[in-house]
Amino acid sequence: MSAGNIISRLLGAIYIIPWYAWMGENGRNANSLFTMGYNIYALFLMISTAGIPSAIAKQISHYNSLNEYKVSARLFKQALVLMGGIGVVAAAIMYAASPILAAGNPDLIPVMRSLSVAVLIFPMMSAVRGFFQGNHDMMPTAISQIVEQVARVFYMLLTTFIIMKVLEGEYTTAVVQSTFAAFIGMLGAVGVLIYYWLKQKPVFDYLQAHSENQLTVSTRNLFVNIARDAIPFIIVGSAITILKIFDQYTFFGIMNTFTNYSQNQLYELFSVFSANPDKLTMVVIALATSISSTALPLISEAYTLKDHKGLAKLITDNLQLFCFIMFPATLGMISLAYPLNTLFYEPSRLGSAVLIEACIVGVIIGLYMLVSSTLQGLGHHLATLKYLAAGFLVKMVLQVPFIYFFEVYGPLLSTALGLLLAAFFSLRDIHRISHFNAKLTLRRGVLISLLSLVMMFVVLLARFAFSFVLSPEHKLTAFVLIILVAAIGAGVYGYLALKLRLADKLIGSRVASLRRKLHIK
Repeated sequence: MSAGNIISRLLGAIYIIPWYAWMGENGRNANSLFTMGYNIYALFLMISTAGIPSAIAKQISHYNSLNEYKVSARLFKQALVLMGGIGVVAAAIMYAASPILAAGNPDLIPVMRSLSVAVLIFPMMSAVRGFFQGNHDMMPTAISQIVEQVARVFYMLLTTFIIMKVLEGEYTTAVVQSTFAAFIGMLGAVGVLIYYWLKQKPVFDYLQAHSENQLTVSTRNLFVNIARDAIPFIIVGSAITILKIFDQYTFFGIMNTFTNYSQNQLYELFSVFSANPDKLTMVVIALATSISSTALPLISEAYTLKDHKGLAKLITDNLQLFCFIMFPATLGMISLAYPLNTLFYEPSRLGSAVLIEACIVGVIIGLYMLVSSTLQGLGHHLATLKYLAAGFLVKMVLQVPFIYFFEVYGPLLSTALGLLLAAFFSLRDIHRISHFNAKLTLRRGVLISLLSLVMMFVVLLARFAFSFVLSPEHKLTAFVLIILVAAIGAGVYGYLALKLRLADKLIGSRVASLRRKLHIK
């Protein structure tokens, strides 16, 4: 699941290099238009699907743990019908409401309408993914994510090249085709899921035939259970998107009030803090997403079976794994912020400085996603919503003064403080409920931080040394510089993690064979 998320996010980031270049002088405006459309699209996806796959995974895992596979199968079939209806309604609303949601930007209307087609089929596709995850099978979701991204990126780059380089057309037309690519990608993902469903159908049929059949759950109760779990997941799953949309609809007005930037300059600044960093930081945040989504059915099952010891260990391991992956990835990205910004966009001190801020905020976003999902897996939906509301209130209160004092840095900073508050209270409740080993988690977190700082020191030295021959001001040399320095950083961190046996404890015993091959004692 982690590999699928990372690969799909990487593909979703790498495409920006040629795409941005082909847009020419309209690169920032095109990326800003693309992002504003995607923010609204992401909200519709979250509202129509975010809670359902997680709720389905949780409910199916619950009934499967009781050997009630027939109940799980009936729940899944009814969820498919429900999701099909939701998809039709959500797509129709997004298409019809596009002129209103565009908020006076006529170029945004066709972008949103091209994305509404994808909303039509995504809910049913996400329900199938939730079914597989509820059966603890992450492969179909992972492979379908990769295929979806490959098909999307291929169509996006092909149409953009034809429109901008062959036909010398308008960048707005290229953006519309780039967003329509989401639908093309989903067609590929649906094909993958159908393949896995047909392949594993005999196993599902066998499990249903040997089901206990001791529970009788009415259709109404099944939908009530899904809705009860789904609504909080929808709200919490939409949190990051809602915060981004809040920035989208407030940034321009606040900046117009306190500054003298032109509208075109504001679109470029919006791209600098919202559109540009997201492509890179979401690769790292995807790690937290994969950990939380993979752990959710396992946490639900342990909680249902009252396996208190297993539950505590699972949560402890997840928090440590989060630190083990997120800390070095974030510090590595911070160390290479300038050449990364050059490679993906253009040389810019402002762009790289905002990227550094976005990387730090990304750790907080990732932590919030992990702990909020865990708290919901423990059945404490109301508390999760309460903490999110508190965090959003902090964001709203700080938005105006932070933009006034910090301008382009303000929205990310207010987001960080709001989500940090919500994550703190969520983590406090998780500890109270599960009694996970907080001392061990803290000790390992400190150790991982130290290893990550050592790695960062080496990376900064390597970047300084290579910069004499590889300029971070040009895309090709910036690319070579990133590859060389990242390889050194990964090698240093990997060696230290293997040497101290930290990787064994967090990833598993298979790491021991890697250590032997590398002759690390």
